[in-house]
Amino acid sequence: MAERELLVLNLGERSYAEVLAFQRDAAARRITGELDQDLLVLVEHPAVVTLGRKKADNKLPVSEDFLRSRGIELFEVERGGGVTFHGPGQLVGYPIFDLQRHRLDLHWYLRQVEEALIRTLATYDIRGERNVGFTGVWTGSRKIASIGVHARSWVTWHGFALNVSTDLTYFNLMTPCGIDGVVMTSMVRERPDAVMTADDVAAETARQFGELFDLTPRAVHSV
Repeated sequence: MAERELLVLNLGERSYAEVLAFQRDAAARRITGELDQDLLVLVEHPAVVTLGRKKADNKLPVSEDFLRSRGIELFEVERGGGVTFHGPGQLVGYPIFDLQRHRLDLHWYLRQVEEALIRTLATYDIRGERNVGFTGVWTGSRKIASIGVHARSWVTWHGFALNVSTDLTYFNLMTPCGIDGVVMTSMVRERPDAVMTADDVAAETARQFGELFDLTPRAVHSV
């Protein structure tokens, strides 16, 4: 076993509730050291809206009953940021990292997550950029990836959502991340001529995380 591995667990499509419970458990095991390597969980969720800790950015003008009528679940969770959507065609990643092995700086960590996504987009000839004052990744004036994390004892969970072929009309139900006037986009919208699959994008994202955090990625089926 490599001294510094990145365990990569691709769960395919799973419910938000199931993966939320899983990542909380994995984070607890990472804190105690039972899980002795950093873990990147990659997943695609059925339609779900999540609310973050930043109440002012949870701009959701529709009711939970309305969402339920559209087949959309609603969760209020401990991550940073405001309201966002997860759904089919979106690569969601939950890095469960012990920052004591990297740098004790959450701002640095957020910039690293952004950089991993920017580099992933670059492999598809999509220019990813930061937007000063906001967390996430843009391409031009359009937002393509959202990021919201939580940490305890320097172990992170929650993470990022990269729109690959997401149905962007779902974002019309909210003010994504509480940013008024934001326009969401996807990799497919930006590069309709490119050949890309969720698995390919997931593999490239894992590779970029490994390089940036100086870890050797290793695919696993359970932890």
